[in-house]
Amino acid sequence: MNCSVGIVAIGRNEGARLEACLDSVSGCASAVVYVDSGSTDDSVAKARERGVEVVELDPSVRFTAGRARNAGVTRLAEVAPAIEFVQFIDGDCAVADGWLDAAVAALQADEELAVVCGRRRERAPEASVYNLLCDIEWDRPAGDAEECGGDAMMRLSCLREVAGFNPDLIAGEEPELCARLRSRGWRVLRLACEMTMHDAAMTSWRQWWLRAKRAGYAFGLVNAVTGGAIWGRQVRSILAYGVALPALAASLSLAWTPWALALLALPLLSIYRIRSRELEAGRDRRAAAAWSWSCILSKAPALIGLLSYRLDRLRGARRGIIEYKRRA
Repeated sequence: MNCSVGIVAIGRNEGARLEACLDSVSGCASAVVYVDSGSTDDSVAKARERGVEVVELDPSVRFTAGRARNAGVTRLAEVAPAIEFVQFIDGDCAVADGWLDAAVAALQADEELAVVCGRRRERAPEASVYNLLCDIEWDRPAGDAEECGGDAMMRLSCLREVAGFNPDLIAGEEPELCARLRSRGWRVLRLACEMTMHDAAMTSWRQWWLRAKRAGYAFGLVNAVTGGAIWGRQVRSILAYGVALPALAASLSLAWTPWALALLALPLLSIYRIRSRELEAGRDRRAAAAWSWSCILSKAPALIGLLSYRLDRLRGARRGIIEYKRRA
């Protein structure tokens, strides 16, 4: 057991995935807190059966991952006041053997580090092309990073310095937190070791579409909240492929010019370039092809998500979480 670490797991209707998550950290830390966001299955009961501290969020207040993690940190500080580091984990993930020790060692060795993350893998990438796309998405280079995902170990004092996660963000709360930490001189580091096993459980086009739509919404939201400091490139790419390119091609086609066809060929050129890059990086042909096509095809749902955010902003509306996963 590492007495300097506390665990905060968050979830909603994760079922057996949550059981695997909590079992993976059993006896590994000073305390484990599970924060539930309105589950209608037996998640809360299963957590309590394992002796885990449980926080049930008030359903009258909008659920967000940031709100859940903040509540978990608050409870963790009450039950284990001596901890220095917090390992956050989503309820559909399981912690890899040796990860906690590796993360603690990295944080203790470098006092400038606020966040440490590692390699998140997909549990069943062979089950569907959508799971495979998630596994590729998690494959990021080791070294200094601009952001982390939902699974990461953080220095508790740093979290307190920036008042934790932004509870109003329905997505993209981790990159936004990392941006605030980096603005204060703290660093984010990705280690070249196994961290967690994720279970996307994505088996349909509709799930992929909803997830890409959520990404577009998050890009717009976080880019606006940070004053354009992060995710500007993603927003510009979505607008270029989703709005500017089709509009220009349509206008040129009205004049019966061959440039319209050339413009429509640009997405195919992008697919070819991405596929070539992935093959050079050692990706197999199926994975490289799937990822290259996904990068371009996802612009459509991402554009819908981005425009949804901007419409919500104009109306002053506050949207709830966008879920793509079926109840376990």
